[in-house]
Amino acid sequence: MAGIKALVGLSFSGALGLTFLLLGCALEQFGVYWPLFVLIFYILSPLPHFIASRCGDDTDSSSNACRELALFLTTGIVISAFGLPIILARKEVIYWGACGLVMAGNTVIFLTILGFFLIFGGGDDFSWEQW
Repeated sequence: MAGIKALVGLSFSGALGLTFLLLGCALEQFGVYWPLFVLIFYILSPLPHFIASRCGDDTDSSSNACRELALFLTTGIVISAFGLPIILARKEVIYWGACGLVMAGNTVIFLTILGFFLIFGGGDDFSWEQW
């Protein structure tokens, strides 16, 4: 039952983050849909972790180069998602109010992605040593 509550909480926070993003685009005083390009960063951010989890094993406690590279790439993707609205606002493509709403949406969405990996990421019981 705890897994269902966590899943409902994560889906609610994801919907809240997307609402902030869409408000930054669709409100009448903003009216520009350029900030929707951060959706690409939402899709790309978990991919390095998924690839790195298949690449290395967790048997040793030392750092894994594949996992470190995945963390580096994920950090770059997240920083890019926060930088894109700022650049668009500095170039006056979008308003600063829209930039603030997109930043709030980014914060909520990336915390939701982090929460998903913290709650559901450690339950991989499959290992090739079972065979």
